[in-house]
Amino acid sequence: MQIVFATNNDNKLMEINHILGNSFNLLNLNYLNIKEDIPENESTLEGNAMQKARYIHKIVKMNVFADDTGLEIEALNGLPGIHSARFAGENKDSEANINKALKMMLNISNRKARFRTVIALIFNGKEFLFEGIVNGKIIHEKRGKKGFGYDPVFLPEGKDLTFAEMSLDEKNKISHRAKAFEKLREFLLNNADNKGAI
Repeated sequence: MQIVFATNNDNKLMEINHILGNSFNLLNLNYLNIKEDIPENESTLEGNAMQKARYIHKIVKMNVFADDTGLEIEALNGLPGIHSARFAGENKDSEANINKALKMMLNISNRKARFRTVIALIFNGKEFLFEGIVNGKIIHEKRGKKGFGYDPVFLPEGKDLTFAEMSLDEKNKISHRAKAFEKLREFLLNNADNKGAI
């Protein structure tokens, strides 16, 4: 089953391939030689995800999905949210983003946070949205070398390891992205024709 994933992020692609499994042949933007920056100027994760999906769909005329993920910290009124990737500037520096968040939370005792992923799918000309959420908290200093983004400072509810200390298998059992992509996977499998093609 062939479908376009509107991303150039190799870490994300690896994670999603791991979740979706062998039934899917994901084509990313590098493979399709689309190098341009996709606009992301909506005010919600849902808006950004759909904007990216529509943008790529216009170019490739194939079934396509895009995602947007935000870390929402309760004490910071939901920040960084849609600004998660560029929280500390346009160059998408994860280290700088983490440092900025930790600095803003220096004297804050409420550490509650959640990761939220929204997937926008354009499938046979129709639009669909899928959401995944994982609750947790922001710890005071980085732990772990795996994962990416804010993973070293996010401790999921009921767990002793940060996302950056977990194996991909462990993370994919509980992560926001895994929950959203599991919903996408189920939808695609239920809507594939009997030849396994979309």
